[in-house]
Amino acid sequence: NEVDAAAYKRVLAWQIMKEMEEKRLTKTAMAEKMRTSRSSLNRLLDPENDAVTLKTMAQAASVLGKRLVIEMV
Repeated sequence: NEVDAAAYKRVLAWQIMKEMEEKRLTKTAMAEKMRTSRSSLNRLLDPENDAVTLKTMAQAASVLGKRLVIEMV
């Protein structure tokens, strides 16, 4: 449901920001590594913005040395 989706997005945004802080990556540097715009990264990091593609989420995870795992249960 929409409430769950919003909660997942908030958690994902928080995890990405935390990893960026740990790796000392600025938003500009992160966007460059993702080969995207800073505004696209800002949408990804905005917990209220749900207009983010799986591709963008996966790119962010990859840049941070992680992988995005999605499953249906």
